[in-house]
Amino acid sequence: MNIELLKLLYRNAKYTEEELATMLDISEDEVKAEIKQMTKDGIICGYKAVIDWEKIDNPYVSAIIELNVVPKAGIGFEEVAEQIASYDQVESVYLMSGVYDLNVVVRAKTLQDIARFVARELATMETVNSTATHFVLRRYKELDSKLFIGEKDGRGQLFI
Repeated sequence: MNIELLKLLYRNAKYTEEELATMLDISEDEVKAEIKQMTKDGIICGYKAVIDWEKIDNPYVSAIIELNVVPKAGIGFEEVAEQIASYDQVESVYLMSGVYDLNVVVRAKTLQDIARFVARELATMETVNSTATHFVLRRYKELDSKLFIGEKDGRGQLFI
């Protein structure tokens, strides 16, 4: 497994095999074989564009939801995490240490859509004891990509 290849793909998945081979000083065939094997092994799980949704006419709202859950005997948190991950609104699910058990990142068109999703889907799950929803106000960096470069929104500035 070529860790340097993974780092380059993480930085920019649009690099061509030729560019990757040049940067790594290996052949294109080696790059192709490594990518194919890492995909087969589930190391490379997909490729995504990082989009600044606030710059288009179809923005969305996202929230981070903290969940306290009761793990099921013999399987722990896996089943409930898989059930939560199956919803279209859910972008990410993480098992956490600390005050809460699962961190769920969701996306929807409006605040109300997220509130409904939490109230109707998450909070009603048998294993969920409590939820805490935090709405994302602004994204500055996502998946190692900086957003809002050079743009100021005026919040936090003190005018005297």
